[in-house]
Amino acid sequence: MKEVLAFLRELHDHNNREWFLEHHDEYVRARNTFGEFALTLADRIRSFDDSIGPLQLSDMTWRINRDVRFSANKAPYKCHMGVYVCRGGKKSGYSGYYFQVSAADDGGWESRHIAAVGNYFMEPRVVKILREDILYGDGDFRRILEGADRRLILETEGSLKKVPPGFPADSPDSEYFKLRNFGMSFAPDEKFVLKKSLPDDLAELFRTAKPFLDYINRAIDFCREEM
Repeated sequence: MKEVLAFLRELHDHNNREWFLEHHDEYVRARNTFGEFALTLADRIRSFDDSIGPLQLSDMTWRINRDVRFSANKAPYKCHMGVYVCRGGKKSGYSGYYFQVSAADDGGWESRHIAAVGNYFMEPRVVKILREDILYGDGDFRRILEGADRRLILETEGSLKKVPPGFPADSPDSEYFKLRNFGMSFAPDEKFVLKKSLPDDLAELFRTAKPFLDYINRAIDFCREEM
């Protein structure tokens, strides 16, 4: 991963088409290194979650070009590389396991190393089902969260300010009713990212969160069956 980070930091400092074309061979080497890592990580995850099935690299990773059409930031290239391992691939809509390495901590999620599980673009009908599952689950959602690695923190950014109508504000799960997306994340330091055992370490971290993903994906399946 050291080679990948070195390239991303150079790209961060020279984010323009001319520099990128001059250093395209370096990009290809970094991309291939990250691709090999992504495939290894998927294999490690498949050892405890066979629901992800067979995946191609294109099912898990993205192009480095940024879509600048609607962004104030017109830099043409991403300064991070990420892999998303989930059932059916990145466009399936299912929750999954995400990891990214980034060039610099400039603020915002794109500039951090991230290990995360869940889904950050939940459809409203899925969120409604999840809230109902939590309400009638007799604390099972809390137990699932407690079973995950303590480094994984439930994301609450973007949550409702108040408990939505129809859900009890005095419930021990009241804060979960406010969620609009369901994800847990951990921001690893560089020492973690550069370890040779990174695929194994991430897989063990993610393994503890599989019940969380199963809980979310069950709601997604239910909504799709209803439709």
